Amino acid sequence: MSADPEPLAQAEFAAKAAAEALLRPVRPGNAFEDTVGRLLQTIRLGVLQPGESLPPERELATRLGVSRDTVREAIKSLADAGYLVSRRGRYGGTFLADELPRPSEGSPGVTRAEIDDALRLREILEVGAARMAANRTLTAGEREVLWSRLTDVRGAAPDDYRRLDSRLHLAIAEAAGSPSLVPLVAENRMRLNALLDQIPLLARNIAHSDEQHEAIVIAILAGDGEAAAAAMMAHVEGSAALLHGFLD
Repeated sequence: MSADPEPLAQAEFAAKAAAEALLRPVRPGNAFEDTVGRLLQTIRLGVLQPGESLPPERELATRLGVSRDTVREAIKSLADAGYLVSRRGRYGGTFLADELPRPSEGSPGVTRAEIDDALRLREILEVGAARMAANRTLTAGEREVLWSRLTDVRGAAPDDYRRLDSRLHLAIAEAAGSPSLVPLVAENRMRLNALLDQIPLLARNIAHSDEQHEAIVIAILAGDGEAAAAAMMAHVEGSAALLHGFLD
């Protein structure tokens, strides 16, 4: 018995409307991370079904307001993570994997409220720390530590990235000149790293993070509090986009 065409048409219309609502222009500061997040939303919310194809790269780039290179990098990252499959040939394209990755055994489940709480606290602590560090007159030793920590994380191996990333952020907190701030940032970083350990390391995101880290440290060393705070805010928002995309 054939399915009623009217409910099928309504379902297709609803899916198209949902896709158009999700695949809207992203923020320019975190184009790659936001693109990954938007694509993951369409996957995790069921707008795309297993085996269904994504819109063409050109269309995605137009909808999201990003370059085709950004779309291509986002698709490659999600393919490497097991969410998408690229096929060549006449009927080729990018398709949602038939079976999506599952959280690794033993990974704690998290709610959106828990993710939001950790990220909002991070914004309060670390954006403020960057601004305060830039507004202080740093000693030669403090300046050297910041640059050394930046150099370390830029050359980090994937297995050591989280640790060296955390060391840089703790050095920024120390440079703010408030001893009480450092343990608060350290505790929040532990929560954040527990969340980040549940999502894949994306090479393009690491490269972008390196650029943001450099912008933060340079602004601090230049004594530009607003630029340091803005660069840290962009950095926090990039991590937030990926965490919400993978874990919500």
